[in-house]
Amino acid sequence: MAKKTDVAGNLIEKIVDGISDVKGQNVEMIDLRKIENRICDFYIVCSGSSNTHVSAILESVRKKVSKNLKEKPSHTEGEENAEWILLDYINVVVHIFQEQVREYYKIEDLWGDCKTNMIPTKINQYV
Repeated sequence: MAKKTDVAGNLIEKIVDGISDVKGQNVEMIDLRKIENRICDFYIVCSGSSNTHVSAILESVRKKVSKNLKEKPSHTEGEENAEWILLDYINVVVHIFQEQVREYYKIEDLWGDCKTNMIPTKINQYV
């Protein structure tokens, strides 16, 4: 049986690949494992430039994870207006924001006690 960290690592990798495939921006991972009574182990946060871009990121992540890991999110919120979409994969929760909405809520600041890492995506490697 695979270790829990291996499973989470594979899931995070596929989520980031899905985000990267459609040029999602400013991808960050927030490690919540040191928080007692946490809702999940990791948040993956990224931005899109418009409703259409945010929706494209959502679909790309869903397809990449489903195709490679045979997993579907247990819950999805925010698809209707595509300003802030949440995909819940139990141990990993993905937040896809429009840039201005992300700036307004500053979700990364809410978890200031946690380790936050910028995640390089394919597009960032060439900039």
